[in-house]
Amino acid sequence: MAVNKQPIAKKCRSFEVSPAVMGYGNKKSTRNPGGQRRKKVSEYGAQLKEKQKVKFIYGILEKQFHAYYLRAANMRGITGDNMLRLLELRLDNVVYRLGLAKTRRQARQIVVHGHIRVNGQKVDVPSYQVKVEDVISLRKRSEEIEMFKGLREGTTAVTPKWLSFDAQNLCGKVVALPAREDIDFEVQEHMIIEHYSR
Repeated sequence: MAVNKQPIAKKCRSFEVSPAVMGYGNKKSTRNPGGQRRKKVSEYGAQLKEKQKVKFIYGILEKQFHAYYLRAANMRGITGDNMLRLLELRLDNVVYRLGLAKTRRQARQIVVHGHIRVNGQKVDVPSYQVKVEDVISLRKRSEEIEMFKGLREGTTAVTPKWLSFDAQNLCGKVVALPAREDIDFEVQEHMIIEHYSR
């Protein structure tokens, strides 16, 4: 299984993304402060950078990302919105957005290690697509792990309106499909679509 191991702070700086988007409150890169940067970026370069930024945030590689684009292009509606919706509905992202993990990378690990149940069934595939009305919960044995015990007192994560979270039972539910305004970072998805439409 391919895993994205790119350095967080360095990549956040190059993509001009706040580390908070990745779940890191105070991570900073001090390498090459005020270094020389090319002022002018070509249209292709801007499109490529936007694509790489979204891949980096969701922690997926090119082959899978391109598959999301193709799937979104075959769906009804706006391709860019469809693609972002598919990415938001990944199980690892939903675990992160519910507050069960501090970062998307940690959420991926939680899923792979078999801690997550979807509608009572074990799912250990981070790219699993959840649907409306799906209930995401922890395995009973996992609820006793120190990392999850603290969540019963509440989590600092802001649950988006398309999800609901029950802190006492440590479970969440997909109550609606994510809308474009529910994306928690700035993205110009039309540039990604233009990049793939070349």
